[in-house]
Amino acid sequence: MNERKGEVFSIAAENAPVDGCTVSKAVAEVGGRRISHFALAAGTNISPETYDYHKLWIVMDGEGEVLGERNAKVAKGGAFVTPVGQPVGVKTEAGIVYTEIETGKEHKMKLNPGEAFALKDVLPYAEGRIVNKDIINEPKLKFVLMSFAAGTGLSEHAAPGEALIFALDGEGVIGYEGKEHTIKAGENFAFAKNGAHWVRAEKPFKMALLLTLD
Repeated sequence: MNERKGEVFSIAAENAPVDGCTVSKAVAEVGGRRISHFALAAGTNISPETYDYHKLWIVMDGEGEVLGERNAKVAKGGAFVTPVGQPVGVKTEAGIVYTEIETGKEHKMKLNPGEAFALKDVLPYAEGRIVNKDIINEPKLKFVLMSFAAGTGLSEHAAPGEALIFALDGEGVIGYEGKEHTIKAGENFAFAKNGAHWVRAEKPFKMALLLTLD
């Protein structure tokens, strides 16, 4: 995964739009699925195109309009699942940065395609508990939403692939290879394959975990 490992960073800050341009950065390709960051400058667009699989767009900064059969407004903290077999594009008057995650043709997205929504609102907090919801669950690609009630956390473990965290709500603490990192909504963190890590929520905290496997 083409991201800095072991420190808090901002996808939005590291992929700022270039005046008058649309820019894409490949993050990973696994099992034929691509993960990319897109940055569209103010007044630019990506023309509608049709795909036979879903894409999940996560807006990291700015705002824009999804062009399709039903246009939808999206903004920082929002998300959108592209429908299958319908032309979909994006335009922005102010500039927008978003992450795109492709799924396989056989995958059924567990979110409503064609509707704008906030990822942090997809699952609730539960007192004293950690709540997980799989959004993409393929052999080599996982995308999971997690909510941590205050005082909960995950003990140290290692994943058999590279991982990227999207902090969605509140604040959490990530331990990674002996160091602690505070992460807040809108920030990101990446793990190397088999990197030992843990998560602690001293306050309510929601995050999304993107995991790529060999």
